Amino acid sequence: MATGAVIGLLASAVFIATLGILIKYFGMVRLIAGYDPDRVADEDGLADFIGTNALYVAALVLLVAIVEYTEPFGGSEAIWIAFVVGVGLLTARMIRGARRFETAE
Repeated sequence: MATGAVIGLLASAVFIATLGILIKYFGMVRLIAGYDPDRVADEDGLADFIGTNALYVAALVLLVAIVEYTEPFGGSEAIWIAFVVGVGLLTARMIRGARRFETAE
């Protein structure tokens, strides 16, 4: 049981979830990296899409924290591989999906 790692993961999950909530439910799209208001056609759609995906990332981080705390796999590093792959896939989804909300030039 790596308590320091679990606390760090929990803090990260709370931070990411807070960003997701601020973006999705309060429309704070300026928190999105690379946000350009001149290029966004559907600000509400972008906020919903990115905020939801940020909440998915927070849930994934929370899941890893739980697995690290309970150690059901006997200290296996497989959870970290799954975590990196999961975050990478969600990041790619956000980058590609955000383009749907841009205006055509």
